[in-house]
Amino acid sequence: MPRVLVQTFSVPPDAIDVNGHVNNLAYLRWMQEVAIQHSTEQGWPVERYQAAGTGWVVRSHFIEYLLPAFEGETLSLLTWVTGFRQYSSPRRYLFWRPRDRQVVARAETMWVFVNARSGRPQRVPPDLRQAFEVVPEDEDVLALFTARGGSAD
Repeated sequence: MPRVLVQTFSVPPDAIDVNGHVNNLAYLRWMQEVAIQHSTEQGWPVERYQAAGTGWVVRSHFIEYLLPAFEGETLSLLTWVTGFRQYSSPRRYLFWRPRDRQVVARAETMWVFVNARSGRPQRVPPDLRQAFEVVPEDEDVLALFTARGGSAD
Protein backbone atom coordinates (compact mmCIF):
# COMPACT_ATOMS: atom_id res chain seq x y z
CA MET A 1 0.00 0.00 0.00
CA PRO A 2 1.65 3.24 -1.11
CA ARG A 3 2.14 5.98 1.48
CA VAL A 4 2.58 8.32 -1.49
CA LEU A 5 0.69 7.50 -4.64
CA VAL A 6 2.32 8.48 -7.93
CA GLN A 7 0.34 8.63 -11.15
CA THR A 8 2.24 9.46 -14.35
CA PHE A 9 0.32 10.51 -17.43
CA SER A 10 0.50 12.49 -20.66
CA VAL A 11 -1.49 15.73 -20.76
CA PRO A 12 -4.46 15.10 -23.07
CA PRO A 13 -5.77 17.65 -25.60
CA ASP A 14 -9.02 18.16 -23.66
CA ALA A 15 -7.06 19.51 -20.66
CA ILE A 16 -5.85 22.55 -22.61
CA ASP A 17 -7.51 25.95 -22.26
CA VAL A 18 -7.73 28.95 -24.59
CA ASN A 19 -4.27 30.08 -23.42
CA GLY A 20 -2.70 26.87 -24.73
CA HIS A 21 -1.81 25.34 -21.36
CA VAL A 22 -3.48 23.04 -18.83
CA ASN A 23 -6.76 24.46 -17.55
CA ASN A 24 -7.19 24.87 -13.80
CA LEU A 25 -10.26 22.58 -13.87
CA ALA A 26 -8.09 19.76 -15.23
CA TYR A 27 -5.82 20.05 -12.19
CA LEU A 28 -8.84 19.78 -9.89
CA ARG A 29 -10.17 16.74 -11.75
CA TRP A 30 -6.78 15.01 -11.60
CA MET A 31 -6.50 15.78 -7.87
CA GLN A 32 -9.88 14.20 -7.17
CA GLU A 33 -9.13 11.16 -9.32
CA VAL A 34 -5.75 10.49 -7.71
CA ALA A 35 -7.20 10.93 -4.19
CA ILE A 36 -9.85 8.31 -4.98
CA GLN A 37 -7.21 6.01 -6.46
CA HIS A 38 -4.98 6.39 -3.38
CA SER A 39 -7.89 5.65 -1.05
CA THR A 40 -8.79 2.59 -3.12
CA GLU A 41 -5.23 1.29 -2.95
CA GLN A 42 -5.30 1.75 0.84
CA GLY A 43 -8.36 -0.52 1.05
CA TRP A 44 -11.02 2.21 1.00
CA PRO A 45 -12.69 2.21 -2.43
CA VAL A 46 -15.80 4.32 -3.08
CA GLU A 47 -17.98 1.23 -2.57
CA ARG A 48 -16.67 0.75 0.97
CA TYR A 49 -17.59 4.32 1.92
CA GLN A 50 -21.02 3.89 0.31
CA ALA A 51 -21.67 0.65 2.21
CA ALA A 52 -20.79 2.46 5.46
CA GLY A 53 -23.00 5.43 4.58
CA THR A 54 -20.03 7.81 4.69
CA GLY A 55 -17.75 9.70 2.37
CA TRP A 56 -15.50 12.66 1.90
CA VAL A 57 -16.42 16.15 0.70
CA VAL A 58 -14.13 19.05 -0.11
CA ARG A 59 -14.02 21.98 2.28
CA SER A 60 -11.28 23.83 0.40
CA HIS A 61 -8.72 23.60 -2.38
CA PHE A 62 -5.51 25.52 -2.63
CA ILE A 63 -3.48 25.31 -5.83
CA GLU A 64 -0.27 27.18 -6.53
CA TYR A 65 0.54 27.19 -10.24
CA LEU A 66 4.30 27.50 -10.69
CA LEU A 67 4.86 26.70 -14.37
CA PRO A 68 2.53 26.05 -17.31
CA ALA A 69 2.06 22.51 -18.57
CA PHE A 70 1.21 21.73 -22.17
CA GLU A 71 -0.50 19.10 -24.30
CA GLY A 72 1.52 15.92 -24.69
CA GLU A 73 3.85 16.62 -21.77
CA THR A 74 4.40 13.87 -19.24
CA LEU A 75 3.49 14.79 -15.67
CA SER A 76 3.79 12.83 -12.46
CA LEU A 77 1.12 13.59 -9.89
CA LEU A 78 2.06 12.70 -6.32
CA THR A 79 -0.46 12.65 -3.48
CA TRP A 80 -0.35 11.84 0.21
CA VAL A 81 -2.21 12.44 3.47
CA THR A 82 -0.56 14.96 5.78
CA GLY A 83 -2.62 14.26 8.89
CA PHE A 84 -5.99 13.60 10.43
CA ARG A 85 -8.17 15.81 12.53
CA GLN A 86 -11.36 14.79 14.28
CA TYR A 87 -13.57 15.25 11.20
CA SER A 88 -11.14 16.08 8.41
CA SER A 89 -7.89 15.31 6.67
CA PRO A 90 -5.60 17.49 4.57
CA ARG A 91 -4.14 15.89 1.44
CA ARG A 92 -1.29 17.34 -0.59
CA TYR A 93 -0.40 17.04 -4.24
CA LEU A 94 2.64 17.79 -6.39
CA PHE A 95 2.57 17.98 -10.18
CA TRP A 96 6.11 17.22 -11.33
CA ARG A 97 7.45 17.37 -14.89
CA PRO A 98 10.19 14.77 -15.42
CA ARG A 99 11.52 16.39 -18.62
CA ASP A 100 13.01 19.36 -16.79
CA ARG A 101 12.62 18.04 -13.23
CA GLN A 102 10.35 20.93 -12.26
CA VAL A 103 7.35 21.23 -9.98
CA VAL A 104 4.56 22.59 -12.17
CA ALA A 105 2.02 23.01 -9.37
CA ARG A 106 1.50 22.16 -5.72
CA ALA A 107 -1.84 21.84 -4.03
CA GLU A 108 -3.73 20.92 -0.90
CA THR A 109 -7.31 19.84 -0.35
CA MET A 110 -9.04 19.80 3.01
CA TRP A 111 -11.35 16.78 2.94
CA VAL A 112 -14.16 16.50 5.50
CA PHE A 113 -15.50 13.08 6.46
CA VAL A 114 -19.30 13.10 6.41
CA ASN A 115 -22.38 11.01 7.01
CA ALA A 116 -23.70 10.47 3.47
CA ARG A 117 -27.35 10.72 4.50
CA SER A 118 -27.18 13.93 6.55
CA GLY A 119 -24.13 15.52 4.94
CA ARG A 120 -22.90 16.41 8.44
CA PRO A 121 -19.30 15.88 9.56
CA GLN A 122 -18.60 12.56 11.20
CA ARG A 123 -15.55 11.42 13.17
CA VAL A 124 -12.90 9.75 11.03
CA PRO A 125 -12.94 6.12 12.26
CA PRO A 126 -9.73 4.55 13.59
CA ASP A 127 -9.55 1.87 10.87
CA LEU A 128 -9.66 4.57 8.19
CA ARG A 129 -6.94 6.59 9.93
CA GLN A 130 -4.77 3.49 10.19
CA ALA A 131 -5.07 2.78 6.46
CA PHE A 132 -2.95 5.84 5.62
CA GLU A 133 0.58 6.60 6.69
CA VAL A 134 0.80 10.32 7.43
CA VAL A 135 3.51 12.08 5.42
CA PRO A 136 3.90 15.67 6.66
CA GLU A 137 6.46 17.34 4.37
CA ASP A 138 6.11 17.76 0.60
CA GLU A 139 9.78 18.70 0.14
CA ASP A 140 10.73 15.31 1.60
CA VAL A 141 8.29 13.58 -0.75
CA LEU A 142 9.79 15.24 -3.82
CA ALA A 143 13.37 14.55 -2.68
CA LEU A 144 12.53 10.87 -2.14
CA PHE A 145 10.67 10.69 -5.44
CA THR A 146 13.49 12.19 -7.50
CA ALA A 147 16.24 10.27 -5.66
CA ARG A 148 14.52 7.01 -6.56
CA GLY A 149 14.23 7.96 -10.19
CA GLY A 150 10.51 8.69 -10.10
CA SER A 151 9.22 6.32 -7.40
CA ALA A 152 8.02 7.67 -4.06
CA ASP A 153 7.88 4.35 -2.18
